[in-house]
Amino acid sequence: MIFALVARLRPAPPLRASQHVLFGWAGALLVAGDAVFWLMFAAIQSDSGLAAMDGPAHSLMLESRNPAATAFLAGLTIVTAPEILTVIGAVFALAWAVWKRELWRPAVLMGAMVLAVVVTTLIKQLVSRSRPPSADFLLGPDDALSFPSGHTVGIGVFTVVLAYLVLSRSGTRTTAVLGFSAALALTALVGLSRLYLGYHWLTDVVASLGVALAVAAVAMFTDAARHGSAKSRSGTLSGRAPNSSQDADPSAPDALP
Repeated sequence: MIFALVARLRPAPPLRASQHVLFGWAGALLVAGDAVFWLMFAAIQSDSGLAAMDGPAHSLMLESRNPAATAFLAGLTIVTAPEILTVIGAVFALAWAVWKRELWRPAVLMGAMVLAVVVTTLIKQLVSRSRPPSADFLLGPDDALSFPSGHTVGIGVFTVVLAYLVLSRSGTRTTAVLGFSAALALTALVGLSRLYLGYHWLTDVVASLGVALAVAAVAMFTDAARHGSAKSRSGTLSGRAPNSSQDADPSAPDALP
């Protein structure tokens, strides 16, 4: 049965932009993510820069608490816990593979999520930063380390990589902008929930965004290396005319990878 299922798998749809364009965007994301992470790391090591706002931001979150916001953000942080999100991602990837009869893109998504967990765990152990005072936690004790936020990294990788895998094959400029904007907005909201509930410092969350972008860049590079075309094709980012009969079809909208 397994061999029969594998035999029915379809290849991933072709990318809508040239390989070198995708490599360029993956490289830009990697550089941006690394820069954000290392700036936050330097800030907490020297207790300067944005780290000077950790205390005031934490106090502001405590003063802003109200029952409605607490219920909403607590529910959000429970659903996006690394353990829960990994299960959700695995179920989603399996459903995608069965429904679309495709293995590559679900595998890239799950690979990125596993990489996110590994990288986050390693950084936490190497940096060994303590969380804010436990008296400020709203959802009970948590003795895990603080830097970076596993919740923020996990949801950032899941949403950004998912947006890339879908929108690099189809969509328009508008849907691409909306898709990536929604991914970043949800990531920021989860990061806010970790601040509000008292489990992280501001620099933890900002550094987590950098880690998420870097891991997403690795996923993009991996996908482009396997399925990208050496020839330039129609794409919003390339800004060049299509050079194949399929891409020259005026009914096919340009897509943003």
